[in-house]
Amino acid sequence: MGKTENSTPYSPRYGEAETGGTGRLKIFFGYAAGVGKTYAMLEAAHQAQKEGVDVVVGYVEPHARPDTLALLEGLEVLSCREVDYRGIRLRGFDLDGALARRPQLILVDELAHSNAPGCRHTKRYQDVEELLQAGINVYTTVNVQHLESLNDLVTSITGIVVNERIPDHVFDRANQVELVDIAPADLEKRLEEGKIYRQRQAKQALENFFTAENLTALREIAMRRTADQLNRTAVQEKKGKAARAGDHILICLSSAPSNAKVIRTAARMAEAFHSGFTALFVQTPETKELSGENIKRLRSNLRLAEQLGAQIATVYGADPAEQIAEYARVSGITKIVMGRVNHRQHPWIGQKSLADRLIERTDLDVYIIPDRQPLYKKPLGKLRKSRVRFSWRDAVVTLLCLAISTAVGFAFDWAGFSESNIITIYILGVLVTAVSTSGHLYGAANSLLSVLAFNFFFTEPRFTLQADGPSYPVTFLIMLSSSIIASSLASRVKEQARMAAEKSYYTELLLGSSQKLQTIRTEWDCLRLTAEQLSRMFDRPVIYALNDADKELDFRIEPADEHTLLEKLSTEEIGVAKWVQKNNKHAGATTNTLPDSKWLFLSVRGTRGVMGIVGVPIAGYVVPDAFEKNLMVALLGECGLSQERIRLEEERNQIALQTQRESLQANLLRAVSHDLRTPLTNINGSVGILMGKDQTLKPEVREQLYTAIDDDTNWLINMTENLLAATQLETDRTKLKTAPELLEDLFQSAVRQLDRRARDHHISVDLEDQTLMASMNAGMIQRVIINMMNNAIQYTPKDSHIILSGTRRKDWVEISVSDDGPGIPDEAKKHLFDLFYTAEQGKPDSKRGLGLGLHLCQSIVNAHGGTITVSDHAPSGTTFRFTLPAVRTDGVK
Repeated sequence: MGKTENSTPYSPRYGEAETGGTGRLKIFFGYAAGVGKTYAMLEAAHQAQKEGVDVVVGYVEPHARPDTLALLEGLEVLSCREVDYRGIRLRGFDLDGALARRPQLILVDELAHSNAPGCRHTKRYQDVEELLQAGINVYTTVNVQHLESLNDLVTSITGIVVNERIPDHVFDRANQVELVDIAPADLEKRLEEGKIYRQRQAKQALENFFTAENLTALREIAMRRTADQLNRTAVQEKKGKAARAGDHILICLSSAPSNAKVIRTAARMAEAFHSGFTALFVQTPETKELSGENIKRLRSNLRLAEQLGAQIATVYGADPAEQIAEYARVSGITKIVMGRVNHRQHPWIGQKSLADRLIERTDLDVYIIPDRQPLYKKPLGKLRKSRVRFSWRDAVVTLLCLAISTAVGFAFDWAGFSESNIITIYILGVLVTAVSTSGHLYGAANSLLSVLAFNFFFTEPRFTLQADGPSYPVTFLIMLSSSIIASSLASRVKEQARMAAEKSYYTELLLGSSQKLQTIRTEWDCLRLTAEQLSRMFDRPVIYALNDADKELDFRIEPADEHTLLEKLSTEEIGVAKWVQKNNKHAGATTNTLPDSKWLFLSVRGTRGVMGIVGVPIAGYVVPDAFEKNLMVALLGECGLSQERIRLEEERNQIALQTQRESLQANLLRAVSHDLRTPLTNINGSVGILMGKDQTLKPEVREQLYTAIDDDTNWLINMTENLLAATQLETDRTKLKTAPELLEDLFQSAVRQLDRRARDHHISVDLEDQTLMASMNAGMIQRVIINMMNNAIQYTPKDSHIILSGTRRKDWVEISVSDDGPGIPDEAKKHLFDLFYTAEQGKPDSKRGLGLGLHLCQSIVNAHGGTITVSDHAPSGTTFRFTLPAVRTDGVK
């Protein structure tokens, strides 16, 4: 038995997976049962265990193979999950037990296995994907015949249809693929010796599947597929998505039995050419009427195309060839793959195949995939079965058009017009009927009735259904044919108009949603708008929740009046939503994960994970078809991108704010450090002189030193108070506590705390009303007044007049501080409230001005909802004013 390993160059040892990331997948790949995949996997598990890796056997198929079973010894084996199914106890892989145990490496045999009903997932590969999502490394096994894209190829070789299959993307995302190889002759020998199946089963296998020709072909396919996977990995590492910039393959989705083979062939071609792959569905009037097996096959083919990595697109029109050609032109398609038409054409009427019409309309390569589906003859002129029910309104419209045509015919006959003019009137009536009614039934009926009416009223002998003229039968035939053709064309135009309106509606819905989402500023509003659009589109309530890792899902509903439905949401349904939140996949009704749910839950995806969860009820409503789901996913994608934009903007703002804070803190620290040095040095020097020479100093010198110490101390106290106020304001900005305060008490308290130099100025208080009150935080507003008063004291000469006043201006109280000093230049006024700006910048004593006071005043006043301004005071000086919300004396604002 030989092994060929395909692994990425950077792949670490299993068990060394990155914590917090996705797990790594290794597939032991074979071309048939019995080549030794499970044996090789268990050997590798023992080697990993020797290297210190925490290894657990999640599930190994219980084949009666002694050599394989012996390798289970020494490995921890998880208990199987047992499920009751139709009275039988089925044993399978316990996914929840594996997630709870959370080993570094887990072994899960038979990747393509189908789980028993009642399990969370319908397929085992989905269990493996959830393990990988949880950060657990996985070893697994699979045979070449289980790959979806190779199913038709394997069937054509062996004649056996394999029902258990896995999407190719599961195989291609493996970090390592180890080809477990053995010569076909050796495999047949092992089979004859009973090492794979029991004697009876082995004999049947040798006669059917395990022939030398089959095994040789499957072995070659397995080797090629392993090489393709290695090449794909290398291309992705080197070029990423650039490898898909060349060819682009298009296939057309249909309900034909051969369409699945076309899809798989196109997927293999896309893999070989490293090209893009699009599956196009042309919605025509005929496809809207699909039912039963046809619609089931169509949905199955759509899921198959999605699994094989195709991009799904839908166009609308009556002529598939024209729609396909137009889409290929605008989308950069280079190759079209399609199946052979499975019904006979009618060459004697010039009917061409779809492939011929495509070749005429494009210059692309068109590949025709043969199939072995039985041919059938399509009846000529067979009318589509109409789903239109009888309508009295349409019947009345039909009879009314017939009556009006007959009346106009009598008028033409009386006026002497020829019979051809009357025939034209009847054809016009048929056209009006076809446009005014639903379906083809009424137009066809009017065509027949028009011929009978023309025969009855306008041919000899009149008022009978006989026709004497030899040309009348030909006339009747031409009239009937013309009427039916006209009716059919009118109905087709009407149907095309309806389809164009439907396409326009969906396009308008997507564009409108995209435009509205660009203007929204909160994530909840993004989800609400998307849920509103989905509810309107599918005519059912929609629930939605924001994904917040720190909180439980908080579902809301649209429309809001359906809150009773939200209250009835069961614990099981909430569990499905949480699974979607955790795994970033869709789950619930109509999916392969927790399909018994009554709701379909979808994740709103951004580039960095789940942004939100949306739930759509399925039970009791029409099940959305695959194309409606695609539209739903497109809307959710737009929503996810908008949510991500909002989060990025918030993060940018937070980063900018944090950067600004750090810059301010650094500048403040530098400024404080600089400004503290001078007063502290002065205080220290003065105190040193007083302590050393206190008795020898003259009284006037001693007084000067005490005054200098007092000035510097007061300056430090004032600066410290400003810093504390700034810190408090930054901390309590969102919860600033205010209360009604008397301005008289506030003014008196502020004046008492003024700088010692205030004694050298004439300070007066002017209140128009002793009971004047304002809503404020008293401590902070007092700091504003003190800063403004000290500012006036500092920048005006001795004996200046400083007035502190308060007046009421409607709903506001205006507080002002005026002086008659030299004033402030207009250029300086523009920057007075800037942080670290002082009016004496550039002067020798500007070192004593930190430039924090007025900026702090502005911040405090703005936090109270007021404004602060500076202006000239006549005849000289400066006035600072700020406003606060006024309060009546009874305490009401």
